Amino acid sequence: MKTLQIDFVSDVACPWCAVGLNAFEKGLQQLGADVDATVQFQPFELNPDMPAEGADTVAYLSAKYGIDEAQIRANQARIRDMGAAVGFTFGERARVWNTFDAHRLLHWAGLMGKQRELKHALLTAYHGQGRNPGAHDVLVELAIAVGLPADEARRILAGDAYTAEVRAAEREWQEAGIRSVPSVVINRQHLIQGAQSPEAFAQALRRVAEAG
Repeated sequence: MKTLQIDFVSDVACPWCAVGLNAFEKGLQQLGADVDATVQFQPFELNPDMPAEGADTVAYLSAKYGIDEAQIRANQARIRDMGAAVGFTFGERARVWNTFDAHRLLHWAGLMGKQRELKHALLTAYHGQGRNPGAHDVLVELAIAVGLPADEARRILAGDAYTAEVRAAEREWQEAGIRSVPSVVINRQHLIQGAQSPEAFAQALRRVAEAG
């Protein structure tokens, strides 16, 4: 059996990360017992300067990328179709939110062995239900739902716990050249960029495992 250490660099605000994670996990399943993979989720912020009140999705994307509402709606329809193909259901996302506190909670969830569960819960809450992944009440609710202690989640969110760790990880991946997400880094040596198909992920993972 081959062992792989996988860093999944992504942001809760990134729709392609929701598609990519589902596709990646389906690709990993195709390898069966041939590969033992350890997956750690790493932080990346698409909108690091986003204020707590968020911003209207269409207005924000239009200003950021220079595209009009029709193009935004077309892109969203394409993403919905790609999500459906890998088992992820997109809903209406009327606003874009700050995700830094979500990354702090994800860091803690990793220490508690619940990172994957919280990551999926966050992606579903935002991309599937349009909820604010930066709101502390939402974050505590999701933490409870995946089996994390509510009091500790509240304590973390009320202070600055794991701020330094998340900032350090963000810098590390930026310095490593990560500029877009999702980025899947295997054994700190091999990069798979973007939301690939499950088959493409499986092929790339198998190739790295066999080469190692």
